[in-house]
Amino acid sequence: MAKNRISNLEYSKEVMKRFLHPKNMGVIKNADAIGQVINPICKDTMKVYLKIDKKNKGKGIGKSIIKDVKFQTIGCAAAISSSDVACELVKGKTLSQAKKISKKDILKKLGGLPPQKIHCSLLGEDAIKKAIENYKKG
Repeated sequence: MAKNRISNLEYSKEVMKRFLHPKNMGVIKNADAIGQVINPICKDTMKVYLKIDKKNKGKGIGKSIIKDVKFQTIGCAAAISSSDVACELVKGKTLSQAKKISKKDILKKLGGLPPQKIHCSLLGEDAIKKAIENYKKG
């Protein structure tokens, strides 16, 4: 697998592509759910916005579908690319399916991360779960 270097770290082509050209970066005005997390290790921050198709809301939280998702991340290449992948993985999923997305899923889609950057993959997982929790409360 081809690797790209930023400082002393080697990143996959997928990480670099998503870092340089994230597909899901932005803000959703009037979002149905927002989740924000700060990584305790490096202080990278992610805010995620969810737009949810509520036509199935009365049928239980597991039936509502994420129509759109955007993120804002302040952090390194690993944090930004992990955030972008997390958004892609939950778009079109039910809330119960989205809650099951894990750092393993994110890492697999990215083609891995350097060992010292794996903690960055938690941002996406944690922010999505936080947004869903906030949606349930509201």
